[in-house]
Amino acid sequence: MRSNQARIVEFGGMQCIEMQSGNYIAMVAPEVGSNVIRFRDEYNEIEFFRFNPENTKETYQQHSETWGLPTLYLPNRFEDGVLKTTDAVYHLPVNEKAPYNNHIHGFLQKREHQFKECGADSVHTWCRTEYLYDERDEFFQYLPIKFKAEFLFILSENGLDYTFKLTNLSDKQMPISVATHTTISAPFCDNSKPEKLRLLAPIGSRWVLNERCLPTEEFIPLTEEDLEYKEGTRMPVIQNIDNEMYFAESLDHNGEKFHGIVVSDVLTGKQIGYEVSDNYLFWIFWNDKGVNGYFCPEPMSAMINAPNMKLPPAVTGYQELKPGKNIVFTQHFFTVSEED
Repeated sequence: MRSNQARIVEFGGMQCIEMQSGNYIAMVAPEVGSNVIRFRDEYNEIEFFRFNPENTKETYQQHSETWGLPTLYLPNRFEDGVLKTTDAVYHLPVNEKAPYNNHIHGFLQKREHQFKECGADSVHTWCRTEYLYDERDEFFQYLPIKFKAEFLFILSENGLDYTFKLTNLSDKQMPISVATHTTISAPFCDNSKPEKLRLLAPIGSRWVLNERCLPTEEFIPLTEEDLEYKEGTRMPVIQNIDNEMYFAESLDHNGEKFHGIVVSDVLTGKQIGYEVSDNYLFWIFWNDKGVNGYFCPEPMSAMINAPNMKLPPAVTGYQELKPGKNIVFTQHFFTVSEED
């Protein structure tokens, strides 16, 4: 088992923070949205996120949603680029081509963030980054709401803990909808196969999406195929999974409430645990046609197009942050082997 340490390293033409603790190593890249571009359990030979040692800074800039652990604000789609809050209507750039014609995924994952500190002690290692969004950001012309985004990554023998904090520094209501476009490697075990993966996800009703990938405001009972998520038998790759969106529920894991998902490799018996805070109210699953070596179980605090829907916020998950207030989201990643 390695000693705990955190250091600045060079990777792909950018400075990253590499952390080591227990069996785990993690690499955070502030220059590409504070993305966790690598997270690995060395002992169990588990590569959590989609990673390629040949990647460069340009790879992440050009494909910011499909590597590592990118954090999105504002995530998913807004119809015709319109975002309605209680005190304003904003017109975001339509960056998703026909037939969708939506704004998609915001800007936070594309920005160069500021490295604040890293360190280690006998228990864990940590890294802090932040991004101050104001008039200097080109997106500010569309969304003139000043805020600060803070990122804290803690690595220990228990895995990776991630805390994301938003603080409204403006005099306006700040729309809150966040997600991570989490890219799970398929396979995640060295020397395994993609078809050996199974996904357990405690889901509720499924939301119906239209041809523009926007909610129709209808939700339907689960089909037999949907129930594979709840039963832990869903194969998340090989077949095409295209924006399947559900209410998030919780399950019992080792006698405790677990708000998250579990991915198993049936060849090795090893598992990935992915737990998120209760303010992630939805899951959406996507796998880039299922043949590109990864899939995305995306926790979302609000559903697609939430602020523009007629449904109440209690259903859509949409929130607004008052001036001076903050909100915190957390995630935890860990591995389970047959020996545990």
